[in-house]
Amino acid sequence: MFNADERILLAVIVFAYFIFLFVSAIYLNRKTKTYEDYNVAGRSVSFWPIILTFIGTGVGGSTLLGYMENGYSLGMGQQWIHITMFLCILIFAAFLLKRIRQLGEEHKMVTIGDYTALRYGEAARIPTVISILFSYCAMTGMQFVAIATILNLTLGIDFILGVFIGWVLLTLKTYFGGLKMVIWQDVIHGTILTIGVVVLFVTVLAFAGGWGDIAANANAAGEGDMLSVMNITSGEILIYLLTLAVFQFVRQDLWQRVWAADDLKTAGNGYLISMIIAVAIGAIAIGIGVLSRYGLGIENIDPVLIYYGVIGDVFPFALVVVMIVVLLAAVISSADSFLLAGSSSVINDLIRPLVTDQNDKKMLIWSRISVLIVSVVALVLALSIPGLVNLMVTGTAMTVSGLLAPIMLGLFWKRVTKSAGLAAMWGGLITAVIWQILGHPFGLHPIFVGLPLSLITLLVVTALTKQREPITTHS
Repeated sequence: MFNADERILLAVIVFAYFIFLFVSAIYLNRKTKTYEDYNVAGRSVSFWPIILTFIGTGVGGSTLLGYMENGYSLGMGQQWIHITMFLCILIFAAFLLKRIRQLGEEHKMVTIGDYTALRYGEAARIPTVISILFSYCAMTGMQFVAIATILNLTLGIDFILGVFIGWVLLTLKTYFGGLKMVIWQDVIHGTILTIGVVVLFVTVLAFAGGWGDIAANANAAGEGDMLSVMNITSGEILIYLLTLAVFQFVRQDLWQRVWAADDLKTAGNGYLISMIIAVAIGAIAIGIGVLSRYGLGIENIDPVLIYYGVIGDVFPFALVVVMIVVLLAAVISSADSFLLAGSSSVINDLIRPLVTDQNDKKMLIWSRISVLIVSVVALVLALSIPGLVNLMVTGTAMTVSGLLAPIMLGLFWKRVTKSAGLAAMWGGLITAVIWQILGHPFGLHPIFVGLPLSLITLLVVTALTKQREPITTHS
């Protein structure tokens, strides 16, 4: 893709960028002095940083690489990823955010496990942690894959070696910095990727010509339906709704940022503004994939490489380098957030309850050990499951199956019993995992089995135990 001199320049810039991030993490490590600094940024993040960290976390490697690949291969119907997601964002902002913020303030919550333990008892921490780790280890691994792809295509580094390089660099950076570092680096990453994607979209539009020409090209290829938003099956829409979209309700990195904000107003306004921008960026990425095929006429290319094909087609080498940095910003801003969200569950919900001496120095050490544990699991997943979007959908399906029904009904229905919540968590999670291992029997995605079973279990067990258990008022 690049000649020897260009690869040398790219290598210098890419690794200089990593060094900058690592050095800044070491510097910010000096300001991370408490357990809450490391896991919820001291609960003091102001308006603009909270917006940019939401964007940085929401727009990752899957957005620019996976979504653009899907747009190129499958067409505009993939916009349903963002249509369903935006619907759930509005629901979260209108009905969930305030309640989650108030619970977090009152009980000094760090993870979703703190909520499920409050609502269903300490035993609820275990299925919560397992459910959370399925999604966040998968999504962290997905970013390792994205970095490996970048290093392979731009620098010619072996893919497996690239996964290990991404793993080492991102793990060390997150290990030292914690959430306070992640959020302040997201200010840089969120700015870079937002500007970069908008500039790329405008440039591609200019090169692609008018919509009439694009439609004519698609029709000439016998693929006019690729330009329709309805070019997708109802089953696919439902999978996206019940995985990527409703995952927003049980997304731990999101809950943590709601708690990390200065106050409720900062959290609410920052979330809504940032998610509008993040969804727009994702929709743009799919649009660029479609336009590259029928507007730029990029053919005979592996869809996985379409981002690189587009930037190479519309930009001179100097700007290609800039767009590689934009891609790195997207990948890194999500990777460290996902890694930290998963590790927070390990330290807060598995290790902390067992530690008698919970001074900040000791808990910071355990927090960093938790980062190492989660990063190793994510590495294994990155080497085991192919496909960026597939990896993300698989992980989120496990989390949603285990947690969505107990959390949503627990927040709004006081009569749900502790036994029902625990049974629903374990039932939905175990069923979804078994269904995934069996290879989707009868062509059913695990989410179509695990989530309904979790909901039914919650309702049935509540009906059977409501006379024997006191009604909790925590929610």
